[in-house]
Amino acid sequence: MLDYQTPSQLNQQPELAIPELAINDGNHPELTIALLHCYDLIDDFLDSIDLSFADFCQVFIGSWMFGYINALRQAGVRTVLFCISARVTEVSRYRHEPTGATICVLPASPSYRRYRYLRNQILRSYGGNEGQAFKDISDANLTRRSTLTKLKDLIKSVGTYLSTPLDLLAHELKQEGCQAILCQEYEFARFDVCVLLGKQINLPVFATFQGGTQTQSWLEYPFRHLAFRACQGVIVATQTEIDRIQQRYQLPDAKIARIFNPIDLTNWQQGDRLSARAAIGIPLDAQVAVWHGRVEIERKGLDLLLDAWEQVCCDRPGRELRLLLVGTGSDAAKLHQRLASNPLPGVIWIDEFINDRDRIQQYLSAADVYVMSSRQEGFPVAPLEAMACGLPIVATDAPGIPDILEQGEGSGGLMVPRNHVPALASAIAQIIDDLDWARELGERARARMETQFSSQSVGQQLRGFLLPDAATTTKSLSNLEKFR
Repeated sequence: MLDYQTPSQLNQQPELAIPELAINDGNHPELTIALLHCYDLIDDFLDSIDLSFADFCQVFIGSWMFGYINALRQAGVRTVLFCISARVTEVSRYRHEPTGATICVLPASPSYRRYRYLRNQILRSYGGNEGQAFKDISDANLTRRSTLTKLKDLIKSVGTYLSTPLDLLAHELKQEGCQAILCQEYEFARFDVCVLLGKQINLPVFATFQGGTQTQSWLEYPFRHLAFRACQGVIVATQTEIDRIQQRYQLPDAKIARIFNPIDLTNWQQGDRLSARAAIGIPLDAQVAVWHGRVEIERKGLDLLLDAWEQVCCDRPGRELRLLLVGTGSDAAKLHQRLASNPLPGVIWIDEFINDRDRIQQYLSAADVYVMSSRQEGFPVAPLEAMACGLPIVATDAPGIPDILEQGEGSGGLMVPRNHVPALASAIAQIIDDLDWARELGERARARMETQFSSQSVGQQLRGFLLPDAATTTKSLSNLEKFR
């Protein structure tokens, strides 16, 4: 994280070093929507995965956001990704090279900059720092820890409400010719703020579900209920989550669209297994399980996966078995410790964040089965990528998975209970012990992607929900003038 020092230094941080696009003139004949991330700052997200803004623009594809952007583009809809940053002092536009989308970066509001400075001063007074801003509170006194945690969550909510520069965003929405606003998550304060803005400038506001199920603090409760009531609609892939928001917010069916995250099947296909294994250094006759994603041990259940793998290996002495782990994250050091203290046979860990789709496909193509051991998910993209590459899936029943594997084996995989190591190990074993069956499941997995998750299909669904009447929504652009 950047180390903010004084208010005068807030505007002296390194700028985002990427060539800018020319400022648009607001004359866009095509359909256009605005997509906003849920983080206070895009800087927070990029720093959490150790990714530069240059790489974000030039090579990054590992996000549902760019899946949406690509799907909408194929349906004739242009998407502008709006990001908020403390590293710019004026509006800046960039191009996302893989999709051609415009990334419009707005400076954080002045009130947010003051908030962040004061927050960091408090942290320093207690011996903390910017990187520790929202870590879990550690205190032996349970009452004090609970109180401090609630205070921390309240402060975070305030920050998210303050971070959005509303006047500037309204102006740039007009500049880009946007006809609707789509928020990354609805259980974040930015959704509330965007709904308020949408009402003021007469633009419909939507939100997606990508895993967030909890409000940050009590401060958000009343605003969230009002936002759900006033928004145009939400996009939710999982039936479990649909049931939750209908019960909690009394959301009518007409405001909910059940649309899956898209996969561009032209970019995700199975490569040659033998050459993939040769490139990685995996024996050609080995049975290989693979996982890829962010290394967050508790959320992703990597401890469960390693325990299950140990059981699989113990039950098959002498077999050539490999577990390929691909990715890094906030718990990388803990995972190193775990593997060092309890070395397991056949574990290969590629400890890096990989943007190159071809490399990811190579790792997936080298495997016989994909394993997802998560305790918590929203609607995971990683298993979809594996299924598109023709891999059978073994997955826990984390949110999203029952929807992906709706027909169980008929959808191309096996689903097991969360936190159940024996069941996870047994399912992995079933597949690697019968490779003919594994290939059959892999074919079903690919077919499932083609019929339900292709970019073309999802793009048309998104367009129909977000812009049901393009001629009418275009008229609303004139209302943005009053917010300039």
